[in-house]
Amino acid sequence: MERFEVGQKIDTTVVAISGDTVFIDLGLKSEGMIAKAEFTDRDGNVSVKEGDKISVFFLGEKRGEMQFTTRLAGENADTGVLETAWKSGLPVEGKVEKEIKGGFEVLIGTTRAFCPYSQMGYRQKAEAAEFIGKHLTFLVSEYKNEGKSIVVSNRAILEIEEKKHLANLEKEIVAGKIVTGKITALKDYGAFVDIGGFQALLPISEIAHRRIENIESVLSVGQEIEAKVIKADWLNEKVSLSMKALEKDPWDDVAKTFPVGTKIDGTISRVAPFGLFVTLAPAIDGLVHISELDVEKNTNLSKVFKVGDTFSVVVTGVLPSEHRISLKPASSVEQDKEAKSFLEEQGESSSYDTYNPFAAFFKNKK
Repeated sequence: MERFEVGQKIDTTVVAISGDTVFIDLGLKSEGMIAKAEFTDRDGNVSVKEGDKISVFFLGEKRGEMQFTTRLAGENADTGVLETAWKSGLPVEGKVEKEIKGGFEVLIGTTRAFCPYSQMGYRQKAEAAEFIGKHLTFLVSEYKNEGKSIVVSNRAILEIEEKKHLANLEKEIVAGKIVTGKITALKDYGAFVDIGGFQALLPISEIAHRRIENIESVLSVGQEIEAKVIKADWLNEKVSLSMKALEKDPWDDVAKTFPVGTKIDGTISRVAPFGLFVTLAPAIDGLVHISELDVEKNTNLSKVFKVGDTFSVVVTGVLPSEHRISLKPASSVEQDKEAKSFLEEQGESSSYDTYNPFAAFFKNKK
């Protein structure tokens, strides 16, 4: 039978889960045993299943059974075991006793260790008082003077767990996948969305096809959204999402909706030095180039035209693939309706094919 040294690390496979025990393959006639509690979260969910590959450490033999662990509990941690933990990279559990100069005093079994401020916690910001009294997992980073000087790191453990978590997410969250997440923060440039414990970015330009001026008018913290992954750069830990990718692109039908010659009353959405952007429909803007405007050379358009003003235009060109519509000024639709109505009234009382304002004037004088 193969002999294991206390603290020895082995890579193995879960062969069964029964009762409170996880059984692992040792390549022997009998299996190794680990307490299922080590893989169980607060909600009772077990993080491993049969066939999973895991790394464990040998604790010792008890009543003929080979006991293993993914971390060393405090009651089993004398200085000799802590030295083994230091050499083998075995995680240990300890209680944060109090804050001392430069960091924290941590009690591991009956042994006192030191954890610097920089090695407590990971990316989250927390006050020192929030760690006091907590039972946490550490790696022994220094072991000196026969165990009289021990330095531990909680950050190292969290970094390892984060790498494992990201490795799993990398397999699941790929470009093109549709995900559900919860908004955790809103910024001028977009929203941060929690997807599986990872913060992805939803740029403001990807919220909808229409232009969003104020992100808080359409999204809120805590809101659950559905979005498409448009970029997954796990090397740099950056994932970008898009809600508008799940919407029908209004530009798909723009050539049918606004063919050349269409006259419409739009709204000025932006005034640029080279012309006016006019909204014809939600998410559909066209451009009236400055050359089409009846203004003098070098005119500051922002002093003549205001965002939000109604502006009547005629469509002169449509390029859906480039999301471009060319426009020119026109009389308003309301003016056209009034003129048409007036001409129809005149047609009913006149034999003229074309309205003649001078003839109508003299006719009314009779």
